[in-house]
Amino acid sequence: MATLQFEIIQDPPFFSVEEEAFLNLMRTTDSLERAFHLKTRDWGLTATQYNVLRILRGAYPNGLTCTAIGERMITAVPDITRLLARLKSMKLIEQQRDEQDRRIVWTCISAVGLEKLRAMDPVIQRVPGELFGHMNQAELHELIQLLEKARGPLTSSDPRE
Repeated sequence: MATLQFEIIQDPPFFSVEEEAFLNLMRTTDSLERAFHLKTRDWGLTATQYNVLRILRGAYPNGLTCTAIGERMITAVPDITRLLARLKSMKLIEQQRDEQDRRIVWTCISAVGLEKLRAMDPVIQRVPGELFGHMNQAELHELIQLLEKARGPLTSSDPRE
């Protein structure tokens, strides 16, 4: 197993173990994102677009507001409105204004979006096993705990706050 220092061909040591952990996490995140993107691109979607469709499927048939979608995203995106416009142009979502407050736009996954996710499900559901199958259950639980602990100072305990 190659170390990060070897992978990025860095001769001097890291400034601190915190820096090494931080850069390892960034490198790992990038590797996982690229691997996941290779799975979603066959359907003409980015990983972020897939995430929005997954969120909307979970809220189906009610739909969600733009703000609610943004709060549920795995990776924050700066312009969710443009992301939704692209999905709408692909006919994967439908939008309508709230009857009581015209400023609010409700977004629902469309029948086309649901069908696309159904087609993707068998492949996407295998991805975590492909990426983490070399780790045992104890290691995975430890990884989850460590990642949640690392995020601790950065997030509130209630995501609605």
